[in-house]
Amino acid sequence: MSLARTHPRPEPAADRGTDLPALRLDRLPEITRALAARADTHDREASFPADGIALVHDAGLLTATVAARHGGPGAGLTDTVRILRALGTGDPAVALISAMTLFVHAAEARTPRWPTAAYAEFLDTAAVRPALVNHLRVEPELGSPVRGGLPATTAHRAGDHWLLTGRKIYSTGAVGLDRMLVWARTDEDPVRVGSFLVPGDSPGLTVEPTWDHVGLRASRSDDVLLDRVRVPVDDVVALAAPGPATPDAVSGAWGALGLTALYLGVAEAARDWLVGFLHERVPTGLGAPLATLPRFQSAVGEIETALTGATVLVDALAAAVDAGDPDAPGRAGAAKLLGTRAAIGAVEQALQLTGNHGLTRAGPLQRHYRDVLCSRIHTPQDDSLLTAAGRAALDRHPLAAKDTQ
Repeated sequence: MSLARTHPRPEPAADRGTDLPALRLDRLPEITRALAARADTHDREASFPADGIALVHDAGLLTATVAARHGGPGAGLTDTVRILRALGTGDPAVALISAMTLFVHAAEARTPRWPTAAYAEFLDTAAVRPALVNHLRVEPELGSPVRGGLPATTAHRAGDHWLLTGRKIYSTGAVGLDRMLVWARTDEDPVRVGSFLVPGDSPGLTVEPTWDHVGLRASRSDDVLLDRVRVPVDDVVALAAPGPATPDAVSGAWGALGLTALYLGVAEAARDWLVGFLHERVPTGLGAPLATLPRFQSAVGEIETALTGATVLVDALAAAVDAGDPDAPGRAGAAKLLGTRAAIGAVEQALQLTGNHGLTRAGPLQRHYRDVLCSRIHTPQDDSLLTAAGRAALDRHPLAAKDTQ
């Protein structure tokens, strides 16, 4: 179900401000439980979790990172990590869809780049209903944009509008997006690239239900087809000549730490189920719960220790980023690698301990495992992180200078 298409778009109201929902972090436990109660159904049906997104919106979590100058709470990365871990524990598809919107608001809070009127209209929408936004960058031939290359999606100037044509894949939450930041190239000479602001209900835009993955099935990361979609000429973010992008370390840290927190939430849900199972399972030959056996106590201790270490690291780096520590963003990639490995390892160990009980589709553990594996696909990926870390360590050695002579 599309949130953008089931509610009328409000008229911008310059005289009332944004009046966004109040941020209620105290409601996180309640919302986590409500999301968890519906997560299995959405996973089985691969259905867009509009009900969960509505809960997140009502508690002010979806607009938590809107800047104070726009009437928002101005939440930093510390609170965002807390939000995404809690949502990930309940339903990681809801968490991932929400994360994309939180990241866009946070980036706009740090460095305003949207056209003023377009952002004001988007916030007016967010004041009355869930307003989702995401970057659409990945294409069939391009692969991951961070690996280089130009988009095949083109923008043709036609008077006071651009006409966009192309296909985007892996577009998280596509069917529910109110705004899509579509990365495209102009057909000018010389060519320029930028992100074009496309309403989700634009004529010529079609969401093709192609998403049929093993994990995060309810994220509805479907294909988006654009056939001469009209975009006002000024509704473009960062339109410029193509060239090597200057990495935004802070934005990278938000993505790395925020998404790692999400998957640590998945692992926490798996741990909680495992602990309950070990207390409830009483083999007749033992006459006591499995939780009383030292072997299981030690295994749960390993899971708990790994998740605690990863969570503390993510939280500490998030706080350091908020405090303006110049070294913190550069360490976020390492935290992502360590955190996602801890999350995957925890769920794998829970499966090993429970065997067939953990793999049955009647229980949630197999779903947690499928979902947590998706942590590996997010940028920056492990090979890039390890290569960068190894190169930096090698370059610090005194002999490194001789290698380049």
